[in-house]
Amino acid sequence: MKARVTVITLGVDDLHRSLKFYRDGMGLPTEGIIGEEFENGAVAFFDLQPGLKLAVWPRASLAKDSGLPLGDASATELSLGHNVSSRAEVDAVMAQAAAAGAAIVKPAQKTFWGGYAGYFQDPDGHLWEAVWNPELLPAD
Repeated sequence: MKARVTVITLGVDDLHRSLKFYRDGMGLPTEGIIGEEFENGAVAFFDLQPGLKLAVWPRASLAKDSGLPLGDASATELSLGHNVSSRAEVDAVMAQAAAAGAAIVKPAQKTFWGGYAGYFQDPDGHLWEAVWNPELLPAD
């Protein structure tokens, strides 16, 4: 398989709340909610970087589309790493997330592997890591 990940979809309980969090709180560009004319089609896409989007889609719609039963949400099944260029940028992302209504799970601090990171959860409990990893610096 050649990896071509272009969309990361998060199942959410309240699409409008998630739109507000990611658009207004975290500043991610979006056209807003689209697909409302279709049963189970309402979704919002956010631009993360060229060729990669974040989608928020109601959990019930994701379950129906995949054919899987709607199960309990778990924050420890997946984390999304937002790698930044400095420790100060980690602190800024964490502050932005908190101001947007995220729950700070673990304040930013030095890591055992030589980096600097903190964890927060979005309004649906999805776990994000704001991280500065000196071995995996983004190419900005």
